[in-house]
Formats: sequence, C-alpha cells, structure tokens
Amino acid sequence: MTATLLTETQLPHLPSASGVELLGPTAYLVSDDSPFLYLLDAATLAPVAQVALFTSPEGEVGRIPKARKPDLESMVAVVAPSGAAGLLLCGSGSLPSRETGYFVGLPAPTASPEGATPRFVQRLDLHPLYAHLRTHLPPGAALNLEAAAATAHALWLLQRPVGGGPALVFELPLAATLAHLFEPRTPVPALVGVYSFSLPQLAGYRAGFSGATCVDGQLLVTASVEATTDAVADGATLGSYVGRLDLRTQTAAFARLVWADGRAYLGKVEGLAVRRVLGPNQWELLLVTDDDRGGSTALVAELRLA
Repeated sequence: MTATLLTETQLPHLPSASGVELLGPTAYLVSDDSPFLYLLDAATLAPVAQVALFTSPEGEVGRIPKARKPDLESMVAVVAPSGAAGLLLCGSGSLPSRETGYFVGLPAPTASPEGATPRFVQRLDLHPLYAHLRTHLPPGAALNLEAAAATAHALWLLQRPVGGGPALVFELPLAATLAHLFEPRTPVPALVGVYSFSLPQLAGYRAGFSGATCVDGQLLVTASVEATTDAVADGATLGSYVGRLDLRTQTAAFARLVWADGRAYLGKVEGLAVRRVLGPNQWELLLVTDDDRGGSTALVAELRLA
C-alpha cells in the first residue's frame, strides 16, 4: 500500500479543519473550533461559502477557546428520518461541552457548488448515545470520537485513544441511530459490534484515528500521531497515515503519507474523502489538516492498495 501526497493548498480564514465530505462538485469542511461549515469547489478548492451552525461570541474570525469549543470532529453524509439528505456532524465527546451534534440539510444535487448552500441546520443532543458508548470502553478510557463513516445500513464511529488503550470502531445500525438522534424519546440502539485495531507508532507514540470514509465496500481511514497522552491537550505532530480496515478480521493495513520524493509528511491529517476513482483499489483522496494553531490545508493524495 502507498499513500503519495501530490499537492498541498493553504485554506486561509478556515481554522482547525477537522473533517471533509465530497458531494458532487462541492467539498464541505468542518472545523473543531469555528461555528461555521465551509463550502469549497471540489475541483479548484476555491472557497464558495460558509454557513453558521451556531452563534459564537468570537463571531466570524475568532477561534472558540478550547474549554468551550464543541470539537466537531466527525462528519458523514446521511439521510434523516424525514427523508432529508444532509450531513451529520458530531462532537468528540471528550468533554461534556463536546456532546453536541448538528444535522445540516442539503439541497438536491446541483451542477455547481454555488447552488449547494445548506437549507437548514438542526442541533442534536449526543449525550445519551455517548453515555451508551462509554459503557463499552476499557476501564479508565475517555471517549474521544474523531471520525465517522456510513453505508446505507451502518454507522461507524471511530475512537481515538490517547495515553494507551485500543483504537476502537463502534458499529451502530444507521436508521435506528438516526431515529434516536432526531427523536430522543426513541431508545438508543444496541451496538452491532465493537472492533479493536492496532495502529502504527512513531517515536514511541501510537497513531490515532482522525478520519474515515467508505468507498467500493471498503472502510478507508486516516490516522495521525501526536506527542501527547491527553485527550484534550495537543502535542507536537509527528506524521500521518492512510489505511484500510477489515472489520471482520479486525486487521488493518497502513501506509505513511509521503511526498512523491519519499519525504514523510509531518502534518496532522484530520479527515478524508474520495475525490476520484483512478482504478481498481486506487483513488485520489482529498485530505484536510489542522496545525493546532488555527491553520488548515487541503491535500490531494493518491492511495494505492496494491
């Protein structure tokens, strides 16, 4: 497996990118400390629009302080129980203030990103779901969800362990989970499964999940390495990986993200989406990064599984 970085584009005025979804000609980006959802042209990566998810005292330019930020780390395209297509955005759950989610209703598919502005935003309470997930964590582990992916029937939430513990993938029935989120009186559904994975290490620090997407029946993920053992505090970034998970066998294959000349990429990848299918088990990916200082970039990379 190889993961080759082709280009890196700065994203000014878009702080702390934490996830990306590609739908038609539009790339939707979320930040972990900004109140906005950002729309980019998927082909050129030019900014198109930004849509407020909630109001913040920091307004349009300020980053929300760590103690108060909703830490929106997961974003996945789903269809709500009402039939509305949109994006499900989820906080990490690593603090009580990070148990909020949002559903962003999207218009019908358009030929240009200018017509892809969301129609509405609905706030969701994730506390009951997250309380249920915590019962499946190892003793002493803190919930820290950093990525999500979905198929027509399943929702996967990926746990990024910090300071030890396994990297976990929680599998939930998609329809029942959405029914609960949109109508809290509906019970939290039972988990379909909890899968444990061993991730690569750099300089004694283990990688943690940071992004996920499904393509051609395969679960692709990103994992980044930080020199920290705290679920809230940041550490120096040591590099990032792209990989594929096999939930049935609970095995994974990873490739370190490198430039075409073999130099390791040292940034922190926070999310991925498939930009183009290049061939069997070969894709062009759109990745987003966060430097923990408010800077973000978009990367185009090529992933080959064989």
